[in-house]
Parts: sequence; structure tokens; C-alpha cells
Amino acid sequence: MNFLATAALALAMSTDAFAVAIGKGAALQRPHLKEALRTGAIFGVIEGLTPLVGWALGHVAAPYVEAWDHWIAFTLLGVLGLRMIKEGLSNGDDDEDDKPNKHSFWLLAITGFATSIDAMVVGASLAFLDANIFTTAGAIGIATFLMVTLGVMLGRGLGRIVGKRAEMVGGLVLIAIGSLILYEHLHAG
Repeated sequence: MNFLATAALALAMSTDAFAVAIGKGAALQRPHLKEALRTGAIFGVIEGLTPLVGWALGHVAAPYVEAWDHWIAFTLLGVLGLRMIKEGLSNGDDDEDDKPNKHSFWLLAITGFATSIDAMVVGASLAFLDANIFTTAGAIGIATFLMVTLGVMLGRGLGRIVGKRAEMVGGLVLIAIGSLILYEHLHAG
């Protein structure tokens, strides 16, 4: 993957955490930068580690599915992108129960892990490609740190609407990356 694809993937992976961070920021009376940085660090570390776990699991299976790797990546990224778009379009208020008044470490860690499942799936799909997982995982972690920190700070003023739109854009980016991977593999030979 080239720099642009890695940056786009990192941004896409951070949008669901950004959406959650807006909710976390909205739950606080006055989010301070210290709390935003702490939340961003927790989410960023978790989001950066989960692609490595997914990659390790996917790498074990890579020799068995090499002929289908581009289709697997296309399908996983496409389904994940569609799920993110669906979540962005939903009008449900089920997120209200997940917004604490105080951000404990463990609640942030659990929430960070929940939003990083998609990064684990992406890591598994990258095991089928010739991609540097450490660069990609680092980019995802840094992007998530920045986006979550920003999301917490913006949360009080912007509310959930922006978060939903960010998730839809992230879904579209994932679908585009999956399509690009498929196109590159089908036209390489």
C-alpha cells in the first residue's frame, strides 16, 4: 500500500472512534485538553494494536488463500464500510447508554476496543497483501489519537450529527480502498 492508501485507511479506521469521542465529549460539562489527550491515547494505543493482532491471525492463513487475497480484502473492507455507513445513517439513540458522566480508564478501554474491532479485521485482510503492518498500525494509532482528542474537544459543541457523518465518510473510504485493492490485483496480471 502506498502512503495515500495508508493515510486514507488510518483516517477511515479512526472515524468510528471519532464519532464515539464526540459523544464522550458531549457527556462532559466542559471537556479539558488533558481529558481529551488521555482519551485519545487510550483509543489510539488500542486501535494501533488491534490491526497487529488481526494481521498475525490472518498471516497464519495467508498461504492457504493467496489466490483469493484481493477478493477477501475487497469483501472484508466492503462489508465493514457498508456497516459503518449503515451505522452513520441510523437514527437510533442507543448510544445514550454508553456515555458516562465520568470517563474511567476501563470504560474508555472497553469502548476503545469495541471501536477497534474493524481495525482488527483490516489487519487480518492486510495479512493477505504485501503491506507493512507496522507502518499501517502506527498510522491507524496516530490518526485515532488525533481524531479522538479532537472529537472529545468538539463533542460538547457539535453533538452526534457530525459523528454520524464522519462514520459514513469512513465507510465510503473503506469501500473505495477495497475496490482499489481489487482493481490493482485484477489488472496486475
